Amino acid sequence: MFIKKNLILFVSFIFLFPQFSEAAEGDVYNFNWLDPDKEVYVLQNRKFRKKGRLHVNGGFGLTTGEAFVDATVFQGRVGYFFKEEFGFEFLYSQNSGKENSTAATVRNEGSAGSIPFRRIIQSYSGGMLLWSPFYAKVNTFNKIIYFDWIIGLGMAKIDEENNKDEFLNINQRSNQIAESHTGIMWDTALKFYVTENVDIRLDLTAIHYQAEQAALTNAKKTWYSNWDLALSLGYSF
Repeated sequence: MFIKKNLILFVSFIFLFPQFSEAAEGDVYNFNWLDPDKEVYVLQNRKFRKKGRLHVNGGFGLTTGEAFVDATVFQGRVGYFFKEEFGFEFLYSQNSGKENSTAATVRNEGSAGSIPFRRIIQSYSGGMLLWSPFYAKVNTFNKIIYFDWIIGLGMAKIDEENNKDEFLNINQRSNQIAESHTGIMWDTALKFYVTENVDIRLDLTAIHYQAEQAALTNAKKTWYSNWDLALSLGYSF
């Protein structure tokens, strides 16, 4: 009897006071202690929209995961979201790399002729389909920060230089081989909104491509990867 009575009260509460049972996208609540403007949108609301907007980004970063190369990157991006969750993007990256201290150590310690084999990425370009179903907001220092999580997948053409001849023949130290490859490109990004038009974006971009191994005979193709981490400033029109 007690359970039945309380169940009736609960159902009555839901139907008599619907404003307490639903949170529409446009609903606003007052939290004087939380937000300077005294307004906090409920989680269902996307304060910043991407659908139908063109965006451009430009920024700098570093190549990560390379054993014998240190490299910096400059990336430019142009994209468009035809739906709130889906869009496309074109990317161009200019890379600048050189052998690092690990490669120098191998050369110095390799008195018997040890040569570090490396591929130095010069540039790459390609296109991706973007998927962005996730968004969030964080209260930091009494300030609400809105951001989207974006995932991209596509194809890219990559230009690189390697020291295959030097690796196979120590007497050809100055000879560099330029090669181009087509690979699979994917990207994961966090897009932090500064204003409705301006954002700061952190991207991890990876390209996986096949190239021949450094071998005197029966050189077989194997998979190589390039990983770039970049921070960029963006503008949405």
